[in-house]
Amino acid sequence: MITLELSIALVRAAADATQCRCLYGEQCWPSQDEFASLAAQVSQPLVTPTPPAKPCYTDPQSTECATAVNRWIDGNWRADQPGAMESSNFETYTFPNGTIQACYLNTTLGVPCGQGSVSVIGVDARTVADVQAAISFAAQNNLRLAVKNTGHDYFGRSNGRGTFMLWTHNMKNVTVQPAFRPAGAPSNESQVYQAVTIGAGIQWHEAFAAANASGLTLVGGIGPGGSVGAAGGWLQGGGHSSLSPSYGLGVDNVLEFSVVTSTGAYLVANAYQHSDLYWALRGGGGGTYGVVTSATYRAWPSTPLNVFSFTALANSTEAPALKRAVVGLTIGPYLAFVQGLAAASDGALTIQNASLEVFPSFYAWYAPTFAGAVGEVGTNTVVGSWLLPRDVVDGNYTAVTETLMNMPNGVQYLMVAGGAVSRVDPASTGLNPAWRKAAVHVTLLGSWPEGATASEISEVQAGVDAENAKLRALAPDSGAYFNEASFNEPNFQEAFFGSHYDRLKAIKAAYDPIDLFVVHDGVGSDEWDDDLVCRV
Repeated sequence: MITLELSIALVRAAADATQCRCLYGEQCWPSQDEFASLAAQVSQPLVTPTPPAKPCYTDPQSTECATAVNRWIDGNWRADQPGAMESSNFETYTFPNGTIQACYLNTTLGVPCGQGSVSVIGVDARTVADVQAAISFAAQNNLRLAVKNTGHDYFGRSNGRGTFMLWTHNMKNVTVQPAFRPAGAPSNESQVYQAVTIGAGIQWHEAFAAANASGLTLVGGIGPGGSVGAAGGWLQGGGHSSLSPSYGLGVDNVLEFSVVTSTGAYLVANAYQHSDLYWALRGGGGGTYGVVTSATYRAWPSTPLNVFSFTALANSTEAPALKRAVVGLTIGPYLAFVQGLAAASDGALTIQNASLEVFPSFYAWYAPTFAGAVGEVGTNTVVGSWLLPRDVVDGNYTAVTETLMNMPNGVQYLMVAGGAVSRVDPASTGLNPAWRKAAVHVTLLGSWPEGATASEISEVQAGVDAENAKLRALAPDSGAYFNEASFNEPNFQEAFFGSHYDRLKAIKAAYDPIDLFVVHDGVGSDEWDDDLVCRV
C-alpha cells in the first residue's frame, strides 16, 4: 500500500504531464470498483447529485416534483439538495457553441433535463475522516474537486461539470464555549473568549439560534431563511453583516479554523499555529487552501437592538438634499441626520413614517424577520459590486448619487463597512485591504428567465458589467467583495485581493501543492483555463 504522500507525489507528476484534471465520462474516470472502495471508507453512502427539477421530468405528478415547485425559492430546501445551487443558473452548462444544457423547472419549454454543471458523484461528509477520504480519492485520481455546503455562491464555485463533490452540508456540530483559548496559545496567555465552534455545514439560522440560547450574539450573514453557510465561503471571503460596523467582519471575529489540506493533513490554524494559513483563510477566498471542517467565532453578549426606519419622498431628482440623502446614512447619527435633512431640503424632501423600534436582542429582531423567510434564491442571477471608500462617499456625494440614481435596475446600498471594520489593521488578515477604507458595499443585479439563449444571457452580463464599470470609476483604487462581484471582474487579482495577492498565492502553494482546490477567480486560478480543468 502506497502512502498518501507518495500517492500525491504521483498525482502531481501525472497532473504535470497531462496538465488537465479528469472529468466524468473520460477514460481516466474511476471505475465502479474504485468508487465502491471509497464508499467502504466513509460513514455515509456516496451521493449522486441531480438537478433539483429532475423529479418533474421523471414523474410530474410525484410528491418530489410538487415539493420542488413549492420550495424552489426556499434557500434551506435548496441547501438540502446536493445538486442544487442557490442561483439556478449555476446548475446549467453552456457549451462553446452556445448550446445550454439545463434542467429547467418550467418543463413546458421542451428542453430535456440534463446534468448541466451539477457534480455527478461525491462524499456526504459527516466527519473529518470522511473529508480526508474524499480528498485522498480526488488527489489519487486527479479529479476536479468541487467543495459544496449550501451552494450560496454568485460564481458557481460549489460545483462544476463532470466534477467529484465533497459535500460538507451535514457537518452540523455546534459547541458554545464560555472560555475559549485557541490551540497552541502560550500558558501565560490570559486572554480567553466567549466563543461558538461550528461545523462546516452549519447555516446562519442555526448558528444564531445556538448563540442566542446562551445569551450571545454572532456576527453573521443576514438573509431570508438564514440559509447561508457560516463556516465556508461567506467567512473565508470576508463575511459582511449588518452587525459589522459594530463588531467587524466575519474574518475579524473568527478565532480558529480546523482544516484538511490536499495532502490529507488535519490542521488547526489560529494566531499561534499555522498562522499563515489562518491569515489566508480570513479573506483569501473559500475553496482555495483546504476544506474547513469547523470554525470558532468570538461571541458577543446580547444587547438591545435599535431599528430606525424612515421613508423620504422627493419632488426633484436634482435637489442637493436628495443627493445627500442617498449616501447620507453612512454619515449618521441617524436621527439627527434625518431631522437635519428635512430641515435643510427647502421643501424638496418630505420625511414620512419615521420610527424607532427597540428589541431586547439582535435575535429578537432577526428571528421573526428572517428565520422563516424565503426568496433571493432559485433564480438566474449575476451580480456586480464595488466598495466605495468613505472619502469618496462623504467628499464627492454628488457624483456618487448621480451614478447610483442612473442605474437602470437600481442598486443595493449596503452599510456593512466603516466603524469597527475600518479600525482593523489591513495587514492583519488576508482580506482585500480596500474593505478597511470602505464606507459602503454597493451591489447591482442582472437576471433572465429560464430558457434564455446564451446570447441573451451574455447581454445581461454585459449590461451588469457596463454598470459595474461606472461604480468602479467612482473609486478606481478600491476593490470588490469576493463573494458578491461580477463574474467578469477585470484584473480580479487586484480587485478581490489587492496587495495581498502574491502572499496569498505563496501560502496556497505551501498548503495545496497539487492545486486540488481551484475556483473561479480564486487565488491561483489564473493558471487554469475558464473551466478550471486544464493548466494554461
